[in-house]
Amino acid sequence: MNLPSPSEGRIKMEENLVTLKIDDKEVKVKQGTTILQAAKQAGIDIPTLCFLKDINEVGDCRMCIVEVDGRKGFATSCIQKAEEGMVVHTHSPAVMEARRVILDLILSNHHRDCLTCSRNGNCELQALAMKFNVQHVEFEGEMTEHKVDDKSPAIMRDFNKCILCRRCVAACKNVQEIGAIDCINRGFDSCISTVGDHSLNDVNCTFCGQCIEACPTGALKEKEYIKDVWRNLKDPDIYTVVQTAPAVRVALGEEFDMPIGTNVTGKMVSALKSLGFDRVFDTNTGADLTIMEEANEFVERFSKQECLPMITSCSPGWVRFAEKNYPDLLGHLSSCKSPHQMFGAMVKSYYAKKYNIDPKKICMVSVMPCIAKKYECQREEMEVDGLRDVDYVITTRELSRMIKQANIEFTQLQDDVFDEPMGEATGAGAIFGTTGGVMEAALRTAADTLEGKDLPQFEYKAVRGGKGRKEATVEIAGKKIKAVVVSGLSNARKIMDEIRTGKVDYQFVEIMACPGGCVMGGGQPIKSSKTRSEVDVRKLRADALYTIDEKSVIRKSHESPVMKQMYAEFLQKPGSEVAHKYLHTHYTAKNMYDI
Repeated sequence: MNLPSPSEGRIKMEENLVTLKIDDKEVKVKQGTTILQAAKQAGIDIPTLCFLKDINEVGDCRMCIVEVDGRKGFATSCIQKAEEGMVVHTHSPAVMEARRVILDLILSNHHRDCLTCSRNGNCELQALAMKFNVQHVEFEGEMTEHKVDDKSPAIMRDFNKCILCRRCVAACKNVQEIGAIDCINRGFDSCISTVGDHSLNDVNCTFCGQCIEACPTGALKEKEYIKDVWRNLKDPDIYTVVQTAPAVRVALGEEFDMPIGTNVTGKMVSALKSLGFDRVFDTNTGADLTIMEEANEFVERFSKQECLPMITSCSPGWVRFAEKNYPDLLGHLSSCKSPHQMFGAMVKSYYAKKYNIDPKKICMVSVMPCIAKKYECQREEMEVDGLRDVDYVITTRELSRMIKQANIEFTQLQDDVFDEPMGEATGAGAIFGTTGGVMEAALRTAADTLEGKDLPQFEYKAVRGGKGRKEATVEIAGKKIKAVVVSGLSNARKIMDEIRTGKVDYQFVEIMACPGGCVMGGGQPIKSSKTRSEVDVRKLRADALYTIDEKSVIRKSHESPVMKQMYAEFLQKPGSEVAHKYLHTHYTAKNMYDI
């Protein structure tokens, strides 16, 4: 084999580089690098507003303009490629004045009720106004007026705060491939809306919330239920129970300036008890329940070779997407409810009976990383004997607001533990919060069931990681199981089309609506464009969940003493008639433009 000499390799590498000057700093970057990326490499900050790495790189807002010697006008640094010998000025007087005018024009048509906005203190437009020392708006004039859309149970949109950056459109259209929203009308009347300007409730929106995570202002936010939760907490006749999803504990700390991915389980439990909840439980226990039922369901289907592949049903955004787009394949979805719905049903049946509590007086609150859960808990299927499984869903962000409203110094709290007897969960339940976690947890139990023994090797690392699609073939009891994990609805669409046409032969499929899974849900702490460009938020949060799993004493759902007790005292066995009554559901084909 003829290998290139060190000098030849160096020459070839340098041929792929361009050298330019940015603010008198010489920078070498790969060909195809934008000026914005080159500046970041040189430690030079260029302000952006519409830019969102890998999602929206179109140069609409013009906040990132720079001057380039020898060229008239300004260059938009987020799309302009670096060239050999280019001399760039990022903060010249002309650039600074142009940015000030651009910012002034944006603010002139923006409702500036910042103190009462949900994004106060975490708004990219507000941060730029502070950075540029905007003390008054020069171009005051006519403002467009838009209705506030609050019909959906999950998302509110107030486009009086929209800056037409189109980041939400890009997230919906390019990342999720839903296209529920886009720019309508022209000129001064331009706005982001839906087909026919209908409510998000009445179109093909899946309530995944990725638009909220992308929005730099308060134009999009979750439907808030904080007042309802406070009302129940203050009612002495109501027994308030709260459960928290696995992804919440590795993100909540970010709302209190703690590092991304910090596991704040103990402080979170302590805060919830300080808020006045009568019992604080762990949705991970609900995840263990889901595995008990889902693994049993898979083993039955796999053994009979019926209705395969089986597809997970924990993500309500994905379920809504499937009901609207793949009604012919709904039979492939697991009939299991999602973990928090299962757990709510158990609290109002098993727990209520065990502790002689009137289930009608129980208020079940779920703290979730997902805004689609707000829609899910209101589905007509999610009740048993006239009782809703879950009464209210609040997001990680909403919980942080409640903690701040109660004047609780979160970072100073002592760690506390979940209440018994439904607080103890396994490591398998913890990894539900990241893409691949449901699959891995289910395989741990399914493998032991099919093999008829406790297998010492139970980590399935092939289904881990941030890729939108991961495949693995697992041999269990002499039989091969082909599994695939996808996250993000664009990937879900691809895999469902392949299943529909018979191009693939999988036995087990995990699908999550949000790219990266629940750790990147629409109800999680919102990270700025700058942070998302510099940090792998998904990995930090997911790694924290895998660490919880690794440190857990019990790492398989079927080995949990809590599960054994629940089945012995109430559920009988996985898949029993009682289990189906409380823990399983069904799905219904929906018209694309019906809720």
